[in-house]
Amino acid sequence: MPEPLSAEDAKLVTLARAARARVGAVQGAAVRDGAGRTHTGVTVALPSLRLSALQVAVVAAVGTGATALEAAAVVGPDGPDPAGLAAVRDLAPDAPVHRADPDGTLRGTGDD
Repeated sequence: MPEPLSAEDAKLVTLARAARARVGAVQGAAVRDGAGRTHTGVTVALPSLRLSALQVAVVAAVGTGATALEAAAVVGPDGPDPAGLAAVRDLAPDAPVHRADPDGTLRGTGDD
């Protein structure tokens, strides 16, 4: 069983769940940047554009000038995708990436 999250990381799971529920997306994600700001994203599946929730959250952070991430969370039936993880690792080689079910149950932390 995964260890309990810090309050700040639990907030990321809550934000990712809310973003996912708001639009009925497959996945929701949230990241906390180096300044402590949070950014969310959801799966984008348009005919001409496909992005994972984690990619969208990283883009939102970078779009505000973030150059580092402290942590990330992905909520949905599957874990984080390789491209989303790569985007997180571009800014934070060691940041925890939490995985949670749609009900918020933590499944684990890490890149797998």
